[in-house]
Amino acid sequence: MIGRLVWENITHRPLRTMLSVLMIAVPVTLILTLIGLSTGFVEDSRRRQNGVGADILVKPRGASIVGFSNSTMPVSLVAKLATEPHVAQAMGQVIATIGGFDAIMGIDPAAFDRMSGGFVFLSGHPLSGPDDLLIDSWYADQRHVQAGGKLNLLNHQWTVAGIVEPGKLGHIFAQIVPLEEVEGGGSGYVSQIYLKLDDKAHTNEVIGALRKKYDEFPIVSMEELQSLISVDKVPLLSTFLLVVEGIGVVIGFLVVSLSMYMAVLQRTREIGILKSLGATKGFIMGLILAEAFFLGLGGTIFGIIFSYGSAGIIHRAMPASLPVAIVYAWWPISGAIAMGAALLGALYPGAIAVRMDPIEALAYE
Repeated sequence: MIGRLVWENITHRPLRTMLSVLMIAVPVTLILTLIGLSTGFVEDSRRRQNGVGADILVKPRGASIVGFSNSTMPVSLVAKLATEPHVAQAMGQVIATIGGFDAIMGIDPAAFDRMSGGFVFLSGHPLSGPDDLLIDSWYADQRHVQAGGKLNLLNHQWTVAGIVEPGKLGHIFAQIVPLEEVEGGGSGYVSQIYLKLDDKAHTNEVIGALRKKYDEFPIVSMEELQSLISVDKVPLLSTFLLVVEGIGVVIGFLVVSLSMYMAVLQRTREIGILKSLGATKGFIMGLILAEAFFLGLGGTIFGIIFSYGSAGIIHRAMPASLPVAIVYAWWPISGAIAMGAALLGALYPGAIAVRMDPIEALAYE
């Protein structure tokens, strides 16, 4: 009986029901989109770091292991590290941020090819001239540029020498020395150093020795770096996501509370009839909560559908700068948030309904 009453109440005013569902869908979409963006960043960063082919990363003094840094190290350190036991290759890299989440990766093309196995070219040719850039296909799609085209970055006109497959170190590449000259900071420095060992089994041994000899530099294995690149371990990201979840709860609570309050007022006579027929307070409250539950469920379903749309729009507009993923594990979480907020929002209107005097309710016009 409750199911029939709930269905009739939901379908009796379809516009109000649809607006309530869509408003609940908004925070669900927001949560899933932001979770998708944060997870996309993490997965993209892991994939690009893994594509370098290194075993150990050495960062400048005071730099965070995760993320970009303005700190630098002398390029002479690259040659010193290359002579350490079990180090088969050392490669320095320069990072030049260009705004937002994008950066140009300064590399020595020959050293990078030896360490990573080289780029897979989709069009164009390797870096040769000082103004040459390589970009991956995601950044090429984002900037709508092809091999041979021009890009103005860091107030400098670059030529896109080639377009490569994504997944190695970054999205934009230039030669180290020309990039340093464009930045105007002088040459002879690197932003970080990658080490490749003759045998990966020696990784912990080499890290221990390097930390004793170069204790001023953060040194970490690539496996440890991969474990540090996660949503939970990125500073302030977890707090930001909690705030977003809180916003979702508040929106869902307010939308359902207003919707159910209006529904209770509009159904005063109906509630009076039910109570005169012997309906208990529990039955009336269950009726209100059941309707709120289905509004929350509908909002969750539409929110999931909308999240696919938002992910598609973001990926189409900025695939390199804003990588986004579909995180299926968050579907039930966002649904629980939406439906929990909906049920909370229905408690006050439900309390009004159960306190109604049946005589007064029947006389209500």
